[in-house]
Amino acid sequence: MKLTADWLTTPGTMAVMDMLAAGGHGAWFVGGSVRNALIGAPVLDIDITTDARPDRVMDLAAQRGIKAVPTGIDHGTVTLVADHRPYEVTTLRRDVETHGRHATIAYTDRLEDDAARRDFTMNALYARADGTILDPNGTGLADLTARRLRFIGDPAERIAEDYLRILRFFRFHAWYADPAGGFDAEGLAACAALADRLERLSRERVGAEMLKLLAAPDPAPAVATMAQLGVLARLLPGSEARLLPLLVAFEGDLPPDPIRRLAALGGTDVAATLRLSRADRDRLATLRAGLASADPPGALGFAHGAATARDILLLRAALFETVPDLAALAEVETGAAAVFPVRPADLMPGLQGPDLGAALKTLQARWIASDFTLTRAELLASLR
Repeated sequence: MKLTADWLTTPGTMAVMDMLAAGGHGAWFVGGSVRNALIGAPVLDIDITTDARPDRVMDLAAQRGIKAVPTGIDHGTVTLVADHRPYEVTTLRRDVETHGRHATIAYTDRLEDDAARRDFTMNALYARADGTILDPNGTGLADLTARRLRFIGDPAERIAEDYLRILRFFRFHAWYADPAGGFDAEGLAACAALADRLERLSRERVGAEMLKLLAAPDPAPAVATMAQLGVLARLLPGSEARLLPLLVAFEGDLPPDPIRRLAALGGTDVAATLRLSRADRDRLATLRAGLASADPPGALGFAHGAATARDILLLRAALFETVPDLAALAEVETGAAAVFPVRPADLMPGLQGPDLGAALKTLQARWIASDFTLTRAELLASLR
């Protein structure tokens, strides 16, 4: 079987593969680029594995004038930049010792060794430069065709190598598995048995994985299963999966938004637990505050803008199990476009400091309550 994809024959891809071949080394595409190309999904990153050692890759790149960055050279990875595109080139590896968060590795010349240390069968597919598919474990291609997510070998052993694989199991199921096929029973049992090991992972790794999961087209079945196994509660204490299916349904054609979906899960101290960025932390707080408030749609639109106010209304609809109100969404647009007609200078010099702020707040509340219809003159008259 051969892979056909545009990126196989781009100048940058061919330059990297030709460089390694001319240097006397084997080189194969591996992982997500092969998996996604086979199922027609977008390919964002191109990973290459080779029997060349990292120093050799650096030397060959220098000879060809290809930029080489030792991004993960301790783990065998060099990033090559060819024709303005990055390619992660990693030496074939085998695990010598694993610690649940990282592994001590040794280089190998065998594709089979490299394939055996990967997580899921569908992620252990390789392709030669001409697109010929290689399946060293023997089951990856069949599993990918059936959209069946399975660990390579013993699930408990794979998870013990890196406990983040528990979350990756649910994330990859949400993205690539057939929802009708259900979860692999052995994989689920291993995830449940080792769920307490998630506490050993850094919050950054857990947060990044959760956001990738919630960015899937429909993460609700995977998150519901996490909740049933107790995995979700370990990650996000106080959270629940009940609102997520309704929110996803109400989102319609909106792009998946992991922060909006995270707001639906609830939980205590989520931003710190997942080590969110400042922007994501602030947005999550705004959504959750809006969900808990009684502010009308127009006021939400004026305070937060149309997109954030719409998200709050979607979260409220999921909470109360009611279809989003089109009229309310129109009010959001009205509020977002409205411009408060009174300026601080209109109340000066008569009012200063806290009195000025209080008066502006009062007038703004009256203006919002009027559906943004009161004029500047009417508002100033009402204050007198």
